Amino acid sequence: MAAMHSLRQRRPGLFLALCLAAVSVLSACGSKEPDQRAAFIQFLQTRIVDRPGVRVPRPNEDEKKSFGPYLADYSVITAFNDTLSNSVSKPMGELMSKGAFRSVGDVVARRGDIQLVKGELGNLSAALDKERARADAAHAAMKQPDDLKSVYDKAYGKTVTLPATTFMEVFPAVDATLDQTLRVADYLQLNRNKVQFSGGTVMTIDSETQGELNKMLEDLQARAAALSTAQGKLQALTYGS
Repeated sequence: MAAMHSLRQRRPGLFLALCLAAVSVLSACGSKEPDQRAAFIQFLQTRIVDRPGVRVPRPNEDEKKSFGPYLADYSVITAFNDTLSNSVSKPMGELMSKGAFRSVGDVVARRGDIQLVKGELGNLSAALDKERARADAAHAAMKQPDDLKSVYDKAYGKTVTLPATTFMEVFPAVDATLDQTLRVADYLQLNRNKVQFSGGTVMTIDSETQGELNKMLEDLQARAAALSTAQGKLQALTYGS
């Protein structure tokens, strides 16, 4: 009986030791998060925030593992930029090339191309709006520690918010230029009996038509200058210059 009593007395101590061991194991498992967060913060700070221009580097396999669950937060940035590149930037460059013209005569001859570019431009703008809304919703739903949130917000602003905002400045400038180009094309077509094309220039048979055409071309030149300024902002954003 004495031996049984002694065993009963030891059991609480054994139970306490097991509990402490379990707590130790759980603490060891949870210790990965600070390291993962630190690795992710360093990546964002040194590879995005501190570098000029818009850069969205792709982490290697080791870096992906080091981020742990925070890799999902970074995928919001990469997904937006993939869509921006493939569904907006590249198609827009192709459209601009298709709608470009070398002379006033081209404006009339390629009116159909210019009209098509204008229509497609609206689709690109809608695609950008949709993807930015998706990224913003995912960003707003994130639950991040304060130290990570501070750096992530800077990286997000630089790689998502700023590019989207700059592109949205370019779209109206392109649209306004195309609108005025179409007006010139329609005017020249309407007054085709009063104008003559010689190389890259256009001549009219009366001063009234010449005055109206000059005014329209001056307006087109002003809109083209505004477009060039907007494109310059986009280039400066991309290359950090």
